[in-house]
Amino acid sequence: MRAAIVGTGGIAGICHLPALRAEAHRVRVVAAVDVDAERAKDFCAAHDIPAAYTDLGEMLAEARPDLVHVCTPPHVHAAQVRACLEAGAWVLCEKPPALSLAEYDAMTAAERDDGPYAAVVYQHRFGSGARHLRRLVTDGELGRPLVAVCLTTWHRDQAYFNVPWRGRWDTEGGGPTMGHGIHQMDLLLATLGDWAEVRAMAGRLARDVATEDVSVASVRFENGALASVVNSVLSPREESRLRFDFTEATVELSHLYGYANADWTYTPAPHVTDEARVAAWRTQDQDLPSSHAALLADLLDAYERGDRPQTSGAGGRQTLELIAALYKSALTGRPVRRGDIDGTDPFYREMNGGMDL
Repeated sequence: MRAAIVGTGGIAGICHLPALRAEAHRVRVVAAVDVDAERAKDFCAAHDIPAAYTDLGEMLAEARPDLVHVCTPPHVHAAQVRACLEAGAWVLCEKPPALSLAEYDAMTAAERDDGPYAAVVYQHRFGSGARHLRRLVTDGELGRPLVAVCLTTWHRDQAYFNVPWRGRWDTEGGGPTMGHGIHQMDLLLATLGDWAEVRAMAGRLARDVATEDVSVASVRFENGALASVVNSVLSPREESRLRFDFTEATVELSHLYGYANADWTYTPAPHVTDEARVAAWRTQDQDLPSSHAALLADLLDAYERGDRPQTSGAGGRQTLELIAALYKSALTGRPVRRGDIDGTDPFYREMNGGMDL
């Protein structure tokens, strides 16, 4: 495959290029695009990429990539993803994939039934720890899900938000709920399935931003499980944490920006005394950290099969719809059910529905 990178900032070099290099046996980076010509040239020179561009359309026409990694700020994602899809290229788009459900739906409308597809960077689904847990849940081995806790308690000082597009509804789509907690919430949903209802609050407590800097929510799932969700950029001790209480066991994950198998713990319920059964819960086939590399490997497998990637289409929309509902609940003070936000709803077109905190 021929791959290209759009946006040569930190995330491209730190996460996307290592993932592409790990798959060098089946993908080759042929071009990079950035509005800053010098930065594009320096990036290509540093990483041995043949062609540097400042115009996405020109790159798509000349380099003819099969896959494009979109690593630009959120407010340009939708237009760039559509351009890539219309040129026949598959896309891996950084989170958040779009500023609203309306943008996301317009973006995926450019997909075709047999591809190309646009996948979202929800990399925590793809570590071996999460895959192992989902197998246990699917097999019913852990019993019925009852309670969950999902924490993204990070710290970002005011200087972080001095980047012009951060902390604004019109360019970032939201605050930590949209830009930070989206990863843990996606893993929560990937484990427990469809959500049914959300009740939330959000506040701007300590940062000079237009969006929230903290949000809290209670979420009911279709299977009856209840979850508590916290998203913060005000927390001095940073942590990403998930806890799932099933009838047979508690499963916990504690990490920051990525996990390995050692970050997962399984605690059996008091009535579970079969040591071999518990040992099987704690034993995984491999130790694959959650990462862009794990996600890209899965996407390339899907490309080779001609299948839709997991985090494209409805698989990418599920988490974005929860975030829209969380914001609507927080800003209106009312519970929101899944499906309530249709094409006539202001929260379909903007994450804040045109309201302020």
